[in-house]
Amino acid sequence: MSNTILSHLPSRPERPREHGLTMMMDKGICLRQAEDFLSASGHLADIIKLGFGTSLVSRQVKEKVQLYHKAGMKVYVGGTLFEAFLIRNDIEGYMRYIDDLGLDTVEVSDGSIQIEHKEKCKLIEQLAAKYRVVSEVGSKEAGILIAPAKWISMMKAELNAGSWKVIAEARESGNVGIYRPNGTAHVVLVNRILSKVPSESIIWEAPLKAQQAWFIKHIGSDVNLGNIAHDDVIPLETLRLGLRGDTFFQFLPEELKKLKQTLA
Repeated sequence: MSNTILSHLPSRPERPREHGLTMMMDKGICLRQAEDFLSASGHLADIIKLGFGTSLVSRQVKEKVQLYHKAGMKVYVGGTLFEAFLIRNDIEGYMRYIDDLGLDTVEVSDGSIQIEHKEKCKLIEQLAAKYRVVSEVGSKEAGILIAPAKWISMMKAELNAGSWKVIAEARESGNVGIYRPNGTAHVVLVNRILSKVPSESIIWEAPLKAQQAWFIKHIGSDVNLGNIAHDDVIPLETLRLGLRGDTFFQFLPEELKKLKQTLA
């Protein structure tokens, strides 16, 4: 995506794209709100997650899915709903539910329940034969720490089993998984992951502005970010382009950065 009004803005790939993805978390907005979201921000989002189990209790879900698909977005239901079917030993029922909604993307996660990892990879392989799979690594429970080597081995195994992308868990609160309880990133963990797993294969959950800015500074404007609120998609894109204070100087050449001191 090019911009001819301002110089020195990072170039963003055109949709549909494989990196620089923005995943919006729909936590039950109504059909009218979805229409308004698409009118305002639809050109900037790539993936819609119908968060946790909201699709079971929301109205006009099929109509929303059709809207999002028409706008060129991938849509899937939250991993918590997958786990709700799994713990009831009803994967066939889950697949019927997905097919009834007209979805071609699913999430495989084990953030609320424990699944033996080989079994999780078998589920990914099974579902990848029919759907695009995103799989999530990390626990939703505060205080559960996973060693970096285990994060890496699980991400690699899930990608090898057929996952299109792996999601680094943070919840919508942004204070577990790849983040500390205060919301700051586990820097060593993130760096260890990036040393072994391609950045374009990972979607980092980053619901908070400071987290989004940190990943953009750390990885670049085309980092894949998820769990973005529907009214934060445009603000996130300005962060990606250096059009917000948090990343204002990130993409400027050194000669323009020096003007900061002169103008001050």
